[in-house]
This record gives sequence, C-alpha cells and structure tokens, in this order.
Amino acid sequence: MPEKEVLTGEHFIHGDAACAEGSLAAGCRFFAGYPITPATEVAERMARRLPQVGGVYIQMEDEIASMAAILGASWGGSKSMTATSGPGFSLMMENIGLGMMTETPCVVVNIMRGGPSTGLPTLIGQADVMQARWGSHGDYGCIALSPSSPQECFDLTIEAFNLAEIYRQPVFVLGDEVVGHMTEKVVIPPREKLKIVPRQSPNAPKADYLPFDTRGDLPPPMAVVGTGYHVHVTGLTHDERGYPVITDEVQERNVRHLVDKIRRNAHNIVRVESIGLEDSEVVVVAYGCTARVARQAVEDLRKRGYRVGLLRLVTVWPFPSQLIRQISSRVRALIVPEINYGQIAYEVERTSCGQTQVVLMALMGGAMHTPEEIVETASEFL
Repeated sequence: MPEKEVLTGEHFIHGDAACAEGSLAAGCRFFAGYPITPATEVAERMARRLPQVGGVYIQMEDEIASMAAILGASWGGSKSMTATSGPGFSLMMENIGLGMMTETPCVVVNIMRGGPSTGLPTLIGQADVMQARWGSHGDYGCIALSPSSPQECFDLTIEAFNLAEIYRQPVFVLGDEVVGHMTEKVVIPPREKLKIVPRQSPNAPKADYLPFDTRGDLPPPMAVVGTGYHVHVTGLTHDERGYPVITDEVQERNVRHLVDKIRRNAHNIVRVESIGLEDSEVVVVAYGCTARVARQAVEDLRKRGYRVGLLRLVTVWPFPSQLIRQISSRVRALIVPEINYGQIAYEVERTSCGQTQVVLMALMGGAMHTPEEIVETASEFL
C-alpha cells in the first residue's frame, strides 16, 4: 500500500480493524499499546498501518505506560489512541484521571470481555460500563460510545476523536468481544465526506494564553508543546496557566469545569437510536452487541401487533436521563438485557424515578441473550 494512504471504499473487516481504520481516518498518528485479548487486533492493525500513513506505533511494557504515552503524544501535537480490554483498562485508570485533570484529548478503545480479574479472555462481557464512568478517583465528566457493528466501530471511533478534540479529554469507545471480532461490510467514505474535527491552535497572543481557562462551556484550544506557548501540565489542582495552586477555591473551579463541560453539553453529545417509542407499552433498553439481539426481538413482537419499543444507547455516557424519565412516565416496563449483573439497568432505574418497573436481564459473561428470551420477558407485560 502506498505511503500516506488511508483506506476508502467497501471492506470486509472485523470490528477491531474497523476501530483502527476509523482512528486513521480521524487523523490518529500515534498509538501506544500492550497486547490483550480481545483488543489485540486493534494494535496489530495499527502496527501495520500507522507506518503506511506516516504515523508511529509503539508497543509499551504495560497498559500503565501505554496510557501515559498517548497523553504525552497528544501534548506533542498528535492525535493519539490506545486499545485494551478489562484488566488493562483497570491499569489505565490512574493515567486516565491524569488525562481528565490535564484536559488531554485522546481515545481509549476498550473491547470488553468477561471479568472480574482474568475472567474470560476470549468471550464477551459488558461489565466495564460503570468502570468507564467512575473508574478513576475524583469527579469529571465522561464520554463513552458503544458500537453495535463493525461499521459503527469505524464511525464511532471517528466520533470519539471529534469529541475528544471539542471537550479536551480522553473519550472511550466501549466495544465488546462479539462486535470486535464480528466481520461485516464496512464502508469507508472518502476523507472529504467525513466530518473530522482538527486540532485547534490558540488564537490568543502567546503571552496571554491560558491553557486551562475555565470560563465558558468549552475548554480553550490546546497549544502544542514546542510551538512557542508556555505550557505547564500537572495533575495537581492548578490555575488557568497550569501551575499548582492547592486551595479549595481553585479546586472548586477546576473540578466544576471538568464535570460541567460535559453536563452542560450533554444534549449535543447524547446519541440514541429507537424503534417504536411513540406508541410503545414496553421498551427494551440495550447497547453494544445486545442491541442487535434486542432489535430482532422488538421487530418480531411488533410484527405480531405488540407495542414494544427499542431504545439503543449509542452513547452510554453521558446517559440519556431526560429521555428515560419521559419514557418511564407512560410505559408498563423498561427491560434491560446486558451482559453483567446490573450496571446500566441501575442507571435506568435511577433515572426512571420509580415511574415504571425496570427489569434486568442479566448474563454474567461468555454468552449472549437470544431474541426469544427478550420476547418472553417483554410478553409478561403485554
């Protein structure tokens, strides 16, 4: 393949490869990672493809170093990414917190497997969604996207890079083993047809630049180290220049900004897909590979004349709290099939405010729900 070439056209590839190609299309030119099933194929693809587009691939000694490396690469001016699964995601959490505090744009792909600990390295799980939201200590806003197909692995990886640039923070792509290893047709449009958010340069005079200005709903543009701007980056509570100021007043300003830049813009970030919400008596809430099964179940029930809807979470975080609250006020039940012992189901229960019954369909990992199981559960409320 010629140097500097990014793929276009139709390709028959799996979700992990699609994540890699999506990152390249978004402008990622640095990847640091460590092999881990079922995400290793992302790293393998990046190791082969990055040199072809003028980028850099580094295999690190572990996931802790991988996360640190992509933060540094981002401050050096490169769009950067890493990929991992549950155990590696756990190891990354301290440096994910550093990325949140230093407002460093990057993308972390987590192809989820069954846990805890080593768990099921080659089989599916969906038990990292709360870890994505609350895994690192302290308060910060979270953005996590949940692809349900290889095509979405491509599309949502691009979206993750765009959101990382806009909100200046690590953004997660929460895939799962089935979607990561599933092979389907993926359409890669020409670059001019893709929406790509470039890295913005500061427009303030160098002497007046405040890299951590908390005024306004969005962070300021991020200066690249070595371009003449004074840059001081620390995980300590810091002022607008980046220098440590260890006071409650500055902490209040820092942390409110880290949270509010997501909360105040949630209406611009949240993405869902739906079937039949307008007339539904029962709604299935699902994400990732489970949403594919749920779609089949809902379509089967609607063909039989039952008013059942599907709400698919494209963004798991921020959570569509207001929409869930609205739906809850008029349906008999919200059914949540997920491959864990209750994570998003409890968020649905919290945001429904007791207005309807929330039913968790839990699997511990290694297997998927069947459409028939979802049909049977929904039928109890019809």
